[in-house]
Formats: sequence, structure tokens, C-alpha cells
Amino acid sequence: MNEKLDRVVELLFRLIATPSFSREEGATADIWEEWLRVNGVGNVERIHNNVYAVASSFDPTKPTLLLNSHHDTVKPSSSYTRDPFKPEIIDDRLYGLGSNDAGASGVALASSFIDLRDRTDLPVNLIFSITAAEEVMGEYGMRAFLPHLAEKGLTPDMVLVGEPTGMQPAIAERGLLVFDAVATGKSGHAARNEGVNAIYRAIEDINSLRNFSTPKASDTLGPIKVSVTMISSGSQHNVVPDRCGYVVDVRTTDAYSNEETVELIRKTVKWSDLTPRSTRVQASVIPLDHPLVKSAVRMGRAPFVSPTTSDMALMHGICSLKMGPGESSRSHTADEYVLLSEIEEALLLYPKLIENLE
Repeated sequence: MNEKLDRVVELLFRLIATPSFSREEGATADIWEEWLRVNGVGNVERIHNNVYAVASSFDPTKPTLLLNSHHDTVKPSSSYTRDPFKPEIIDDRLYGLGSNDAGASGVALASSFIDLRDRTDLPVNLIFSITAAEEVMGEYGMRAFLPHLAEKGLTPDMVLVGEPTGMQPAIAERGLLVFDAVATGKSGHAARNEGVNAIYRAIEDINSLRNFSTPKASDTLGPIKVSVTMISSGSQHNVVPDRCGYVVDVRTTDAYSNEETVELIRKTVKWSDLTPRSTRVQASVIPLDHPLVKSAVRMGRAPFVSPTTSDMALMHGICSLKMGPGESSRSHTADEYVLLSEIEEALLLYPKLIENLE
């Protein structure tokens, strides 16, 4: 391995060996603070378990690019065949929980920031951040970090999000709404055909949701997708139920805000009350003519729509591109790994992407 790759792999080993489940990332936040300072970054800041630094060459006349990844992980599955907290290299594979999602992206972005932070000839200002609670979109991760930056007058103009994409640029993600729905009726004796059956009312509304459509569709993400995924009703066989609850999963697009989509969904049903659990997971689409996308394409990268959700969903109104080493298919799986060659590629491509912004 070369010296730069050695440096980031050593950091990745430390991170893997230190449990950092979502909302429990304090120890890895400490590692990140120390590592950045040891590697010459003097202005390291921290809010909760989010660690960040602003490049010393910051010029307020230039747009600002945030380089971001996350250091929390999911909990290891029971099907692991190796110690998830014992990093190990076998041939080209570096095994360990969080190696692929998203440790490799984090260390490669950090290395790129260190190499570029003093450059005054770059077309953008740089901020590096490694944030918390991404896997649960928690209140002390990106939801706290972006307002903190705004208070300091550092709202980024664009974001490069480090996630495993095979170093291909993900230009869009769908948003998410989950509704708890309840159709109500009137209980009665089934033998006498009494009451108003809440299940039948729910079925009517579910059929309407199944055929849901909107006047507009996203050019990038297509139509909004609606799925009823859970249903519960009834207490015993001979009682007409007066309540039927069900869950609706809605994958939103940039054609409508989540708040607008809530109203469209509610107007679709006749008998049910629909309550969204949250509206914060918004769809994200970056235009193909954005400098980040154009720079990636000039390097031979192929834009695509990501099937998975990231902190991009919490950056509503900020153009963001998701791109990083590793493969999404390895995330949240047993015996997670990333290839050393993938990290090495990221160490080459991230700086080039930034330097070639126009």
C-alpha cells in the first residue's frame, strides 16, 4: 500500500474496532477529532457527535462545498461469521462493521480535505464533516449539524455525500412518507348483518391508494409510489369491526414537497384518517448540469438514481451528490467489507472531482 492509503486504512481500522451504533458514536467522534488534529487540521469543531472543519483557505466570494460522510453504523446481524469489530485484510478485502457503509467514504473524503484545504486556487471553499445518526436520521445528526452551520454563516451551496456507490454519482434519491391510517365504522353482530364494517371502508380507500396518481411526475424519479404494507382489524369472528388500521408507505419525488404529497394522499381517501409519522425525509435531485455532476461525468462516471436513502434526504434545498467507494449491496450485511482498491480509487477521484469543478 502507498503512504496515503496506509494512513486512511489505519484510521479505518481504529473506527471499525470502536463500536459506533447510531446515537452512540461518542468514541468514534473522539477518534475523528484526534486524527484530524494529528494530521494538521487546526480548527476542528464538534457539535454533539458531529465533527467538522473549515478549510483555512476559506474565501467568502466562492461557493462552499461540504464534504460529508457518517460514522455511525447499524448493529451487526446474527449471521456474521467473523468478529464485526475486528478489522482484517484478506487479499483485497478489508472486513469489518462500517467498512463499506460508510467508513471508506469518510476516510477518503477526510484525506482529500487534508490534501486540498490550503489550496487557494480551488473553485470552491471546502468544509469537511463526519456526522452522526445517519442510519436513523436522528435529531443529533445532520438535523442538528446543518442549522449549526447556518448559525455560523456557513450554509453550503453544494454537498458531496460519501456513501458506497462504486464511485458512480448518484444524482437522486426518493423521499419517504409513512402514514398510520385508520378507517372507522360501527360495531355490530355479524350474524344479524349489523354495524358498518371498517374493513370494507378500508378496502375502498386502499383501492383508491393503489390507483393513486398525480398531474405531475418527476423527470428524474418518475411517479410517486404508494404501497399499503400492513393491516390490522377485528377482535373476534362474529363482531363487525368498527376500526381497521393500516400502514401506507409512500416514496416521494421532487415533483411535490412531502407536505404537498400529504395533502394529495389525504384527498385520495374517503373513510380513513391518515397521519404521517414524519415529513422530513424529502426527495433529492441534483440537476445534470450542476458542476458536481458535470465534473463526475468528465471523469467517465455514469449518473444514476439511488434506490437507498442517505443524509441527502435531510439537505432539502441544497444540491447534493452521493458518491463513494464500496457497493451499496454490501451495506447492512453480514461480514461487511470494502476493497482496498476501491478506497485507493476514491483517493484519486475525490480530489480530481473537486479540482475540475467549473
